[in-house]
This record gives sequence, C-alpha cells and structure tokens, in this order.
Amino acid sequence: MYEDNVLERDDLGVEDFGSSRSVTASQEPSVKPDKQGLTARAPFPQESPAAKKPPPSVQPETAHLQATGKGHRAGFLCRRPVVSAIGAMLVAAALGGGYVYLDYAKHFQSTDDAFIAARQTALAPKVSGYLTAVPVTDNEHVATGDVIARIDDRDYRIALEQAEAQVAAAQASIDNIDAQLQVQQAQISANEAQVDQAQAALVFAQQQAQRYQHLAQTGYGTVQNDQQWNSQQHQQEAALRSAQATLKLSQRQIEALNAQRNSAVASLAQAQAQCDQAQLNLSYTTITAAQPGRVVNLSAAVGQFAQPGTNLTMFVPDQIWVTANFKEIQLDRMRPGDPVTLQIDAYPEREIRGHVDSVQPGSGTAFSLLPAQNATGNYVKIVQRVPVKVVMDNPPTDVALGPGMSVVPTVRIDPAPSLVERLRGWL
Repeated sequence: MYEDNVLERDDLGVEDFGSSRSVTASQEPSVKPDKQGLTARAPFPQESPAAKKPPPSVQPETAHLQATGKGHRAGFLCRRPVVSAIGAMLVAAALGGGYVYLDYAKHFQSTDDAFIAARQTALAPKVSGYLTAVPVTDNEHVATGDVIARIDDRDYRIALEQAEAQVAAAQASIDNIDAQLQVQQAQISANEAQVDQAQAALVFAQQQAQRYQHLAQTGYGTVQNDQQWNSQQHQQEAALRSAQATLKLSQRQIEALNAQRNSAVASLAQAQAQCDQAQLNLSYTTITAAQPGRVVNLSAAVGQFAQPGTNLTMFVPDQIWVTANFKEIQLDRMRPGDPVTLQIDAYPEREIRGHVDSVQPGSGTAFSLLPAQNATGNYVKIVQRVPVKVVMDNPPTDVALGPGMSVVPTVRIDPAPSLVERLRGWL
C-alpha cells in the first residue's frame, strides 16, 4: 500500500512538473538579443502558493504514514530481511543464554574470600644443649617419627645412669629389709618355742610345789623341799614372762622392719621417678615429627645452642582444609556434606573435589580479638561473613599446598540437575 501511494505521488509529481513546465513555457517572455549578439533569458515568474500544496490526489493515510515513519520501518524490514532475521536470532540467543546462565547459577554458591588453612605449629626443644645434627632442610616432607634435630645427649645420659644407680640402691635396701624380716621371723619362732618350754617347766614346778607342800603338811616330807619347789615355781613363772616378753619384742621388731621396708619402697619409687625423668630428658634431645608434614622456615643449625622453648622450625602437617568466608546471605541452603569444587589460584588447571564439613556458629568478627560492639552510636547494617570449613576429598600430593593460599570454592546447594546438565546428558 505504501509503494502504491509513493508511485501515485511520484506520478502526480511528474505530471505537475510537466504542466508547470508547459505553463512556464507559455508564459516565458521573449528573448531579446543584446548588442553583442548574446541573448538574455528573463527570470521565471514566482510560483503561486497554491502550487506548493500537495496534490489533492494524495490520500490522508499516506500522509499519516509519512509523518510517523511506520512506512519507513516496514520498508527496512522488507528491504533487509536477512539482517532482520539475524538480529532476531541474536536477541533470542541472548535471552535464551541469559535464562540458561541464571538457571545454572542458582544451583551454586561461590566466593573468592577463601584460603587454605592448617594447624601449623612451631617445633622447639624442651631441654637445652648444643645441636649436633639437623638432618632436614627447608620445605622437606617428613613422616611420623622422622628426626628433625638432635641435641648433645652426654649430660643427659650421665644423669640417667645416676638415676638408675639410685634405683638399684633403693631396690637393694628393700632386699636387705626383706632378709631381715625373714631372720626376724625365725627369731619369733625360736621365742615362741622358749615360751612353750617355759610354760611346760612352770607346770612341772607347780605340780612339784603342790606335792611337797602336801607331804610337808602330812609329815611325810621336809619343809626344805617344800620351800625349794615353791621357789622353783616362782622362777619358772618369771622365765615364762621373760620368754613371752622376748616373743612380743620380736613381733614388734617385725613391725619396725615393715615400716623400714615401706620407706625403702617409697625411696625406690622416688628413684624410679627420677630415672623416668632422666629418661624423658634424654629422649627430648631428639626432636621428631609427631605427624606427617613439611618443615618450613627452618632456623636450626649444627653447633647452635638451643634453649628450651626456642623455635627451631615451623611445621605444617599434611592435614589441611579450606576456610571459605561466605556471606551470611549465601548460607540459606548450604548444609554439611554438600559437594564443593575447588579452584586453587596457584594451580588453575587443577580441579579439586571436596565437601562442606561444618559451618562456624557465628561470624568471623565475633571471634576476633576486638569484636564489633554495635550497641551505641549510629548503626549501619553490613552483610557479615561466616567461615565455612571445606575438606578436600582428593588433595593433590605432587604439589605443595599450605596455609594462606587463595582458593575459589563453588558449593552446589541444589542437587537437582540444571538445564545445561540435562541438555548435556541428552547430547
């Protein structure tokens, strides 16, 4: 319709132009020659305002299309169909790609505020002495029980020998008291026999005294014999009491020996403790690794005098993890056990798998040395970060990983497959 109107307008324009030419030609003044034989054309007469008006044959719809430009756009789409199709395809692809990206991104949570962490410790001796050997070097990996440094142990060996001698002396004292106890036990047996003997002699003396006393009373015996056996009876009674006292003394001597033995046992325990301490001090002269790890920042050297508590080296164990400081608004759907993909900045070509081990019950600032106090003054709410512990499932063993290295963890919070994964599975 637009082309018909244009053609109609063009036709009308041509006709009007021809008519105007014809009218102009008819009204053209005559050409007069000048003196030199040249002719001068007279100017054309001015057109009337009625000639500038659009022809009456132009429709109002055509004029409206020309004013709004819709006819021009329709013409561009018709004249450039390939460009229009490509543009439509690009817009559709951008919209589809944006939807696919948003659908994929909502399944994951990621942060660049994450670092490798470990419980690194400083290795220091417990005893003093000169270092005689340092068989390791910087960044060397050691196993459990490997020697890191040795201290001169001659003084500690001598102390151990002295303690062992004290233990032997205490043990000998106990053995001596045990022998005395055996002797005293035999003496007690002998004293018991003497008591029995004195008891038997006293019984016979009592019988004789009674017999001679009866004879003396009846006139068949002498008074001298009666007096003699009475005296004998008293002597046997005294002998019995003496034997009983000797037996009691022997028994009390057993108690004294037992007390001495207990004291000797205590001395033996003290000597044994001193011996154990000397043994420990001797063992402290050899500094070993308590777990597998790496020696870092080694400062020990042969001939150096080591004081107790002086750091010889830093030790980084093999057991490491990732501390990821997620924003608190990212923790809504994050749970322990969620799979994690780790990208280490030092080794970007490696992709390490892991899982969420735990989420700290509190923000990082709450456990800092100077926690924030928001109870006074103006308050501006800031999104806090909460440390999340991520454990590696397949930590690499051929590269060095240590505390402080930057990591970018990506936690999958939605186990359902995304549109991209479903399309990948179909393909």
